[in-house]
Amino acid sequence: MLGTTNVPIGLADWQSYNEIYGTTNNPWDLGRTPGGSPGGAAAALAAGFVSLELGSDIGGSLRAPAHFCGVFSHKPTLDLVPQRGAGPPQTPVAPVRGDLAVAGPMARSAADLMLELAVLAGPDELAEGVGYQLALPPPRHDRLAGFRALVMDAHPLCPTAASVAGALDELTERLAKLGVHIVRDSPKLPDLALTTQTYVELLAAFFAADLTTDRREAVMAGARSLSADDKSIAACRMRGFTISHGDWILASRQRATLRGCWLALFDDVDVVLCPAMPTPAFPHDHTRMATRELAIDERKRSYFDQLAWAGPATLNGLPATTAPIGRTDTGLPIGVQIIGGFLDDRTTIAFAGMVAREFGGFTPPPML
Repeated sequence: MLGTTNVPIGLADWQSYNEIYGTTNNPWDLGRTPGGSPGGAAAALAAGFVSLELGSDIGGSLRAPAHFCGVFSHKPTLDLVPQRGAGPPQTPVAPVRGDLAVAGPMARSAADLMLELAVLAGPDELAEGVGYQLALPPPRHDRLAGFRALVMDAHPLCPTAASVAGALDELTERLAKLGVHIVRDSPKLPDLALTTQTYVELLAAFFAADLTTDRREAVMAGARSLSADDKSIAACRMRGFTISHGDWILASRQRATLRGCWLALFDDVDVVLCPAMPTPAFPHDHTRMATRELAIDERKRSYFDQLAWAGPATLNGLPATTAPIGRTDTGLPIGVQIIGGFLDDRTTIAFAGMVAREFGGFTPPPML
């Protein structure tokens, strides 16, 4: 069975299971995760249960399910979609501004994403909407020829599975033949490792508020044992759980510097193409998250290394559309993450639609 649950425990996993509703399976392989947090949404879309869905994203939660289930999603520019009413039950329904987290649409086509975003986007009428109106710029181009795309398939802090990198390379070759100007590097490209390290620290600081006392003490002991030279994603995450408010301000200043660099990059390119996640959908693993490992082409990595590709768009408040581009040898979906400049949401969605028209977009799982 596919399963019916939508979200993981605490909205904090790339899987979707809980004790109330059980486990949601990936419709392409019932033994694998559909992603998370809104894994149930992506699975329901792929299975044809619904036509449109919604999700939130702070750690790739819109992008991972779309990539794992072969559907489309859009992580909007920060604060483009109001988040009022998205909190836990019985919390005040008040205007909310984001720091990293966003809410956005999921669908089986880019056209549906565009329609959904048009309904969702705009200032909250109880806050900025009192004085502001939204006027998103149109897509930068109306056909693939003329687009300038920076392609990244390798991350300094986490390997990319050969199947994912291969699908992106194949897409790149096809795009080049259609007139897309492809670049593999740019003097304006900010430090990708520093981007992810800063993002992971701030992300962990966000979740630190909900740690139990025992868990907080254990994490602090672990952070004290880290080598100063350890700049891995797992180490940055542990440090982030323990940073002071002053340290958070310093990290946020680093974020502001990086954000300026990333924004400048989009003067020279229209989109950045990269993986949404380092691997295709992985088998269910409901062991304790702190001890989980992820196999990337049979190499064991920390489970939290999957944060690698979420960093650039989330840290910098940039839009990112995920679209299906291929499948593995065993038939699992593979998606591409299309990152755009600030408020260039219509550009990334339009690019995803053009790619789908040329090379095929959503296809239903064969078992359905």
